[in-house]
Amino acid sequence: MKLLIHLFAGLAERIGSSRLEFQYPDTACTAGSLKTKLAEQYPDAASLIRTSFVAVNQEYTPDAAPLKEDDEIALIPPVSGGSGTDPDQPVDHITEDGMYVITYLPLSVEEVTGKVITANHGASISFVGTTREMTGNQRTVHLEYEAYIPMALKQMSLIGSEIFSRWPGTRCAISHRLGIVDIAGISVIIAISAPHRDTCYEASRYAIERLKQTVPIWKKEIWEDGSEWKGHQLGPWDPTVDLL
Repeated sequence: MKLLIHLFAGLAERIGSSRLEFQYPDTACTAGSLKTKLAEQYPDAASLIRTSFVAVNQEYTPDAAPLKEDDEIALIPPVSGGSGTDPDQPVDHITEDGMYVITYLPLSVEEVTGKVITANHGASISFVGTTREMTGNQRTVHLEYEAYIPMALKQMSLIGSEIFSRWPGTRCAISHRLGIVDIAGISVIIAISAPHRDTCYEASRYAIERLKQTVPIWKKEIWEDGSEWKGHQLGPWDPTVDLL
């Protein structure tokens, strides 16, 4: 059975391709058995393959899930919340409701916040993530972000739905940069509005933590003397676990 697999970030670098045609030896294949076979085929990437999740048709899937030849399959290494960039197409990728955006262009706090302001809400808050120059003694030159764009938009929209379910009436908008983000440049903006400020604080914290957990966006730190892909750094990564 021939499977087309999309690869990202450090995993794509180790295997040497962002798209892999893999001939699975049997007619029956699961997400878990695919990871096992890939780890055998690419031993230099085996540890990263084992910590990755398989996404089928832009949804995280358990290891026991069966795979078919016509599935859209992606192997998602731990996300960072991420070069496979496409600077020749500096366009916005936007959900139908306009609230969730992935773009290669600079972000505007005023524009994103304006999406959630409403006459019936008395509070709004905007979380802005920027590129930090120094991490201990390590100097960052810039960051490079990569995304599995259609799935990332779907996951961002899902975060908004989760927030609305947990804090009814709350509005959420998220925009994330791709490509190169220089020092002090903005990589992500999360805007929240609600009737009261306590809800804003809680929902904003939930949104950024959930984004770092589930949205397939990867960050590469470029230093003066090297570079490294940064993935999930808060213990074992599992995007299917509920935060609350």
